[in-house]
Amino acid sequence: MEPDSNSSKSEVAYERLPMMRVYKDGRVERLFGIDVVPPSTDPVTGVSSKDVAITVTTAAAAAAAAAAGATASSEPSSHVISARLFLPKLVSSRKLPLLIYFHGGAFCVCSPFTAAYHGYLNAIVAEAQVVAVSVNYRKVPEHPIPAAYEDSWAAIQWAASHCNGSGPEAWLNEHADFGRVFLSGESAGANIVHNMAMAAGNPELGLNIRLLGVGLVHPFFWGSDPIGLEVLHPDRRAEVDWVWPLVCPSRPDEDEPWVNPMADGAPSLAGLGCGRVLVCVAEKDVLRDRGRLYHEVLGRCGWMGVAEIMETEGEGHGFHLNDLGGEKAKDLIRRLAAFLNRDVPPLMSS
Repeated sequence: MEPDSNSSKSEVAYERLPMMRVYKDGRVERLFGIDVVPPSTDPVTGVSSKDVAITVTTAAAAAAAAAAGATASSEPSSHVISARLFLPKLVSSRKLPLLIYFHGGAFCVCSPFTAAYHGYLNAIVAEAQVVAVSVNYRKVPEHPIPAAYEDSWAAIQWAASHCNGSGPEAWLNEHADFGRVFLSGESAGANIVHNMAMAAGNPELGLNIRLLGVGLVHPFFWGSDPIGLEVLHPDRRAEVDWVWPLVCPSRPDEDEPWVNPMADGAPSLAGLGCGRVLVCVAEKDVLRDRGRLYHEVLGRCGWMGVAEIMETEGEGHGFHLNDLGGEKAKDLIRRLAAFLNRDVPPLMSS
């Protein structure tokens, strides 16, 4: 009797609940962060949004791999990623800061198009009066790290192509101030932000804009030696231990600088290519102490910028995404908005 092909297709290779299920035939079933809301003009905030396609050419893919400090994730080839643009209700003709945003989801799930991230960007854009590009990078396990880094660098380069007013998107040409460019991200997206800022600090990579600042919200950093809450709650550490070896099989060591930039032998954070950093952590988040340590190391490594930290009491990882109307979420959004609107540091304006 021949084996039942349908049965073999339904065999599970592994699960990472509640995020996804991977089958032996290679099929990936995502269970979380799969909802999609269309672009729109938000009736509450007046923020408009639209979706765009970004072609990552063969040359751009190779350059993006170099920016990530790696060879390309596969044979460098042209592919298309997507992004959602956000524009606040305009009250004057002045140009606005540009925020390039990277969502979270353990590099495996979610997108700019979920209700949570769409709503969050609406709130940030309205409060801060910025133009935003929310990037939909390729996901694991189909596209292991460094694919997400490659796509993110290519998206930054795409946004930078508008700096002289001649890019493909009118919103960026007409409304973005390329002297005030910020990156921000949540969890895995904050990990991306750190690695992109390190790449931006390398003049050989040829980014033709300067990053004014980066905002890391509940950043996903890790390491082989437990610290802080990881020591007190080994069960919660175990819930995170699987992430890096799965998403980056080519460099699975938890002290790999991509995931542990504070590790011995990692490139100095003095090379961070921006003038300001805001790290946001949450008291009950098992990742909290990694964010605290990142902030501490920035303050003593010789980096010539200004580092700030905000800790939200009584909350856990990503609390704000599902409670945008809560006071603590509003406090976080206000702090980020203030960060995005502060004056240019003197060293960067000279």
